[in-house]
Amino acid sequence: MIIHDLFQRIIGRPLYSYGVVVAVCLVTFFILYVIPPFSFPRNMAVTIPGGSSVREVGSILEREDVIRSSFFFTNAVRLVGGENNIRAGAYSFERPLSVFHVITRTLKGETGLPLIKVTIPEGSTVRDIARLLSEALLSFDEQAFITQAKEHEGYLFPETYLFSDGVLPETVISTMESEFEKQITVLKEDIVAFGVPLSEVVTMASLLEKEARQYETRQIISGILWKRIKIGMPLQVDAVFGYIFGIDTFSPTFDELVTTDSPYNTYKNKGLPPGPIANPGLESLKAAVNPVETPYFYYLTGFDGEMHYGRTLDEHVENRRFLKN
Repeated sequence: MIIHDLFQRIIGRPLYSYGVVVAVCLVTFFILYVIPPFSFPRNMAVTIPGGSSVREVGSILEREDVIRSSFFFTNAVRLVGGENNIRAGAYSFERPLSVFHVITRTLKGETGLPLIKVTIPEGSTVRDIARLLSEALLSFDEQAFITQAKEHEGYLFPETYLFSDGVLPETVISTMESEFEKQITVLKEDIVAFGVPLSEVVTMASLLEKEARQYETRQIISGILWKRIKIGMPLQVDAVFGYIFGIDTFSPTFDELVTTDSPYNTYKNKGLPPGPIANPGLESLKAAVNPVETPYFYYLTGFDGEMHYGRTLDEHVENRRFLKN
């Protein structure tokens, strides 16, 4: 009683009133942070778009009844330093979770959806990747991926990935680009020594990926193509026409070789095309900066799968005539 009277004289309020305030705060904290909303969305996909701010994520989760308060979610995320680390994607929750568990899941990218293995072969284009993903993931937005990934052609590393069915196109793009950055580190010294910008290395590698299958062959073709660029000779790579027309096995006619109006037409335009025509694997990237010098200026693939080289145009024409017979 003496302590209570002393406290009241100093503070001006009864001690028990502060106890009520503390109790109210604790109950509020418990409700907002621990008890999930009664209409928590069990086993339903809740999508967090790529590039969303922590405030926007909080609003989405509150609107979908995953959390009770966007304000408290936002401040809790900031408190743990995760403001810029929330992973985009579709999330599914089997049971109601506290806001702390929701924060942990979104920061770690634990979507709660089963992971599906998708293999992207070397030399796949953005359109190829979109088709493979849409075949494996039923809800994948193929057209949105093509639109967003087009400018990333060449930098989506071909590999086997694990994606959930609700994965967003931007998540796939960032995942594949991160893998490219990781893989290319082993070639950084070679690229610097070769003295060509990475963009040109990737573009050359995409041509090599389409022109040959064996690493040694790619090295020889790499030497031929870089030599053509050096002397101002058109590259005359047929594989670009498949990219221009969006057909993998496209075989251009002579008229199409010389009349197709596209910056990717390596018969009409000298030098490398303006960008990669596919997403090359590590061997093609390595061959691009480790060319083998030969006396050849021409090459073609025979029906037997073997590569035939020529030092002059006459030799090249003779190879064509021989392989037709």
